[in-house]
Amino acid sequence: MKLKWRGRLLFTLIIGLIILFFVQNPIGSSLLNIFNIGSSAPIPTELHPVVRERSNQLVQQAADKGIVIVITDDFRSAEDQDRLYEQGRTAAGSIVTHARGGESFHNFGLAIDFAIKTPSENVIWDMNYDGNQNGKSDWTEVVEIAKTLGFEWGGDWVQFKDYPHLQMNFGLTLADLQNGKRPADLSLTADTDEIK
Repeated sequence: MKLKWRGRLLFTLIIGLIILFFVQNPIGSSLLNIFNIGSSAPIPTELHPVVRERSNQLVQQAADKGIVIVITDDFRSAEDQDRLYEQGRTAAGSIVTHARGGESFHNFGLAIDFAIKTPSENVIWDMNYDGNQNGKSDWTEVVEIAKTLGFEWGGDWVQFKDYPHLQMNFGLTLADLQNGKRPADLSLTADTDEIK
């Protein structure tokens, strides 16, 4: 009987030490972050560093093809998202989103919107415009570049086509993000050497 009690005590102590290691030790807490284990992460307040870096690469690579683009939106707070959602419903304008606050990758710093800038400085959303006059629409060229950089394009969506929208999900769903998961620290560095 004493042996069983000592075994349980030893087992409890070992489990307690393991938990203490993961919570108190920087290596342990790093492992928890890598696997998205533990308490919910705070909601971001800016664009994710990799998304920002890839956005900059997108602007540069498009410019290399003679296409000037502007990022018209990136991180968007839940309040800003709600205001945008009201557009075309209870506020003037056309419906531009079906996502309320907390229902968009923008709200987690993982999405951008873009537009084309013409030589006369007009910002346009014309998917047929061929400003670099190579016989291919500039919009299509930008989307192709974005996909090579790891972006998902809203124009590929089955239901609500969001043509200016580009996002990176880092293997996470919207439900994951809403439940507090965030891209692992391993994702914080863009592998720019492999991208061209």
